[in-house]
Amino acid sequence: MGPGRSYPLGATVLPNGINFAVYSRYARHMEILLFDDAADKRPSQVVPLDIATNLTYDYWHAFVPGLSAGQIYAFRADGPFEPERGFRFDRHKVLLDPYGKCVARPLEYSREAARRPGDNCAHALKSVAVDQRSYDWEDDAPPRTSFSKSVIYEMHVAGLTRHPSSGVDPARRGTFAGVIDKIPYLQDLGITAVELLPVFAFDEQDAPPQLTNYWGYSPVSFFAPHPLYSSQKHPLGALDEFRDMVKALHRAGIEVILDVVYNHTAEGGHDGPTLCFRGLANGLYYHLMDNKALYADFTGCGNTVNANQSVVRRLILDSLAYWVRDMHVDGFRFDLASVLSRDQKGTPMQSSPIVQDIQSDPVLSNIKLIAEAWDAAGLYQVGSFAGFQWKEWNGKFRDDIRSFARGDTGLARTVAFRLMGSPDVYKSGERAPERSVNFVTCHDGFTVNDLVSYKDKHNEMNHEHNLDGSDDNRSWNCGIEGPSSDPAIERLRNRQVKNLLAATLLSVGTPMFPMGDEARRTQMGNNNAFCQNNEISWFNWTLLSRHADIFRFVKKLIAYRLNREIPIDDAGLSLIELMHRQQVHHHGVQLHHPDWGYNSRSMAVTGYTPGGRVALYLAINAYSGALEFEIPKPDGSQGDWHRWIDTSLDSPHDICSWNETTIIHERSYLVQPRSVVALLSTTSEES
Repeated sequence: MGPGRSYPLGATVLPNGINFAVYSRYARHMEILLFDDAADKRPSQVVPLDIATNLTYDYWHAFVPGLSAGQIYAFRADGPFEPERGFRFDRHKVLLDPYGKCVARPLEYSREAARRPGDNCAHALKSVAVDQRSYDWEDDAPPRTSFSKSVIYEMHVAGLTRHPSSGVDPARRGTFAGVIDKIPYLQDLGITAVELLPVFAFDEQDAPPQLTNYWGYSPVSFFAPHPLYSSQKHPLGALDEFRDMVKALHRAGIEVILDVVYNHTAEGGHDGPTLCFRGLANGLYYHLMDNKALYADFTGCGNTVNANQSVVRRLILDSLAYWVRDMHVDGFRFDLASVLSRDQKGTPMQSSPIVQDIQSDPVLSNIKLIAEAWDAAGLYQVGSFAGFQWKEWNGKFRDDIRSFARGDTGLARTVAFRLMGSPDVYKSGERAPERSVNFVTCHDGFTVNDLVSYKDKHNEMNHEHNLDGSDDNRSWNCGIEGPSSDPAIERLRNRQVKNLLAATLLSVGTPMFPMGDEARRTQMGNNNAFCQNNEISWFNWTLLSRHADIFRFVKKLIAYRLNREIPIDDAGLSLIELMHRQQVHHHGVQLHHPDWGYNSRSMAVTGYTPGGRVALYLAINAYSGALEFEIPKPDGSQGDWHRWIDTSLDSPHDICSWNETTIIHERSYLVQPRSVVALLSTTSEES
């Protein structure tokens, strides 16, 4: 064994061995554990590090000859166990490498064994040494789709194909390989990016008893892909399969955005397991209370990562750069991103070092950065999250569109703002409308089907007495709670689903919707299905035939938004690009007289080309009765409007291709209750 080097951190595969380096302040002794198999009850070799030759500052390092890629390893650190001073060293616990690029999971993995006293070797997660140079990316290139041309599909890797109806080979269901099999479907739908729920290796046992953590917001590593998402059995399988998936999606023109969790880890609170960070430098990696035996919890998950501590900042930046440089991902959505704005005492900062570092890092300069601009401790920064490169999940869009769709009053002017990119929220700069990522549903909360089918949440299966999940759902069950065989109820729900999806896909900003909303996927009223790894959460592919009209509606909306079907003018501009230029006028039922009164539940807007030609008329009626809207005279070649969308009509008349539209000769249009109407006037032929 040689002294090795303190950089790079992690396990670096060299021609004749592996260099190991790990940060651990206050450790008195460090060991590298080598394993032949993840399930070994004891290491095949223990490499003790010498404080005189293998420690530089707080970095432990060693070169071990004769090792190669695929070597399973871990660390064991000894030091003070004094929780009241922030120290939680435990010489009996097997620790993951914070910079480990792959995780080996034994079948007998036990979170409880990492929590209780004693050795947990046979039940512990281990790291795997990786040689990145061995993978052939061929001619892979990122699509580089602009935000204005993006439609984001929030997707769970396993949930996409785990249902038997997926048609995917059973050995590939619920894996990165299964996603590859469904790329033709994603292309047909028309989305430009998948936003994957967490794929960092996570602790699936961090869940209520008898349940599993399905969403993955419980990371154990910031570098390694989740091992259970691999269809392959060897330790490096998840790594190779993830890269295969990215390469295949890129070939299809689809970007890969990762939902990343840098705000907390699976180690939880004071009674949580020791898996990695807690056993190496507990008081450095986490925010601690004045009583250092307790963890500050701004995340609702037991602990909070101390993101603005210098070593932790480097860890996060190195992780992000790794996923871009070596794994070829195209962007990140930061879970509870406002945690990144807190200083080392937990106080919100005006200018956070880690936030500024991320947006100024040259490796990250050309990727998508999306913030969930709030945290679980009440810090809400929608519209004010620092950084010019960051886009934001617009929670106000979600709340206001939901409320307006169910018929709430006092929202007409607010919803007009939401459709225009929320200029009241994003007030500064010409790029302001592009900061908004618009959505009405996501993984967290009701699906769009359940939003129109349930008044209350139904989370009893989560074993928390229905106390978990949000009570502020702004949903409406259309008159009956849950599934209904009443044709009138079903038709109303279908219309409401189309209204909500139309609002999302016709608004200024970047639209996002979750997997299955295009087929009315239901979670049976569960609005917090993080622990439901079953048919409640999986995509049931039979819904595509049952709700073929919804799928068709969404597909055509996306095609129109991205200018694939109907160009608005000779320059090829889409409606959304016109709206970005603020080429619009607002109306009420009367032309040029928008009704912003408290009781108003309707609005209309006209979009204009740069030459001043009226190109689109959009009317929204959230009222329970029909309303007659005056419509302007178009400037099209025939002087008539073409009805493109009317959500009150049955398919295929609810949305039409250009050569199938109905000409409207009248100077008014009767918009039915709770419906959206879009009229087009264009001199261009369907593309």
